[in-house]
Amino acid sequence: MLTTWHLLLGFTVPVLGHYVSVTCPPGKVCQQALLSGSTVLLHCNISGARWYHFFMQHDQWSSNVSIIPNVNVMPGGSIVITKALPSQTGIYYCRDKNNRQVTRYEIDFQDVSKLHLTHRGLGQRPLQNETLILGHKERVFTQWEPWQDCNRCKKPGERKRVGYCYIEVPLEKPVPCWLYLGAIKIMSNRMRPELQVEDCQVQCVPEPSSNMNFIIFDNYRLNEGSGSTWLTCPLASIYRPVVWELDDRPLTWKGQLSGQDVSTFLDPSTGGQQLQIFKSAIYKCFVQQEFIARFNAQGNQDALGALQDKIKAEEALQGQPGPTLRRLALTLLVGTVLAAATLLLLLLRLLRASRGKRSRQTLLVK
Repeated sequence: MLTTWHLLLGFTVPVLGHYVSVTCPPGKVCQQALLSGSTVLLHCNISGARWYHFFMQHDQWSSNVSIIPNVNVMPGGSIVITKALPSQTGIYYCRDKNNRQVTRYEIDFQDVSKLHLTHRGLGQRPLQNETLILGHKERVFTQWEPWQDCNRCKKPGERKRVGYCYIEVPLEKPVPCWLYLGAIKIMSNRMRPELQVEDCQVQCVPEPSSNMNFIIFDNYRLNEGSGSTWLTCPLASIYRPVVWELDDRPLTWKGQLSGQDVSTFLDPSTGGQQLQIFKSAIYKCFVQQEFIARFNAQGNQDALGALQDKIKAEEALQGQPGPTLRRLALTLLVGTVLAAATLLLLLLRLLRASRGKRSRQTLLVK
């Protein structure tokens, strides 16, 4: 039997996001470049874990990470750094209750506000290698992560990859730029992270069931002063494939970078997680080809009626709950516990009610 859930919430819903999980084996030293603005989980799953850190850019040592506003120690001993800052580049030590070092993380949070964005389909080229004059013939280059999955299937889409600034000295292992430089200040337009996009088209992978869990954000209104507003796609990230649709038309990086699409603005610093809109319409976002959220930016009863008609039409399709709501609940536990207790309770009730049933899950938010 088809069951439809509409949860009408009268409070502001916290932003649901994605976090990067970094694990280092006990007794090892792990080096990692990441983008600032990311939420990062550093693992140290031992009882009575103690964290120490050293901030490279300020030669600042501290043994109390709990005093840092955006760092939280989890019950199991790991720490979460929320929206990390470039100034938090440094070394993070995890020690046991006997002060023995368990693991050591060397993390370079590269400034995402300086991100260099290019699209291969427009002939735009990434940054070229350069040589620094520091006395060791240092070579600055971009170390690329693998290409992410295509953000659409069966139809033309786009995929992206993140690149980090690295410095290499002859006969030595490359090091992320600001872990290498520390407090040394260098004026260089080359030393910044990158994001590269290219066209793609892949076949859809057959799924045993249709995952139709999504959230509806209702009655979004444009700012009267600026004539625009920002939308945030839950669970999206610069590290995950995401695509937005405006009235069922996909919004592309190519259209934005070529100047063909000026009605919206995909935020490069979030990899498209955030979208700036300038007109009333219905917007949808998909993460890893899964429908995540719909935003009604019409703000009038006629548009709301049209939106409800669309919902009813889609509800004629019977599906089986997928993993989306479970991931939403997990994200709430990690990043928004204090602000979202009520929403979390509703989500958990929804999950319990849906077990063992074939149902369509819709979360409607005003």
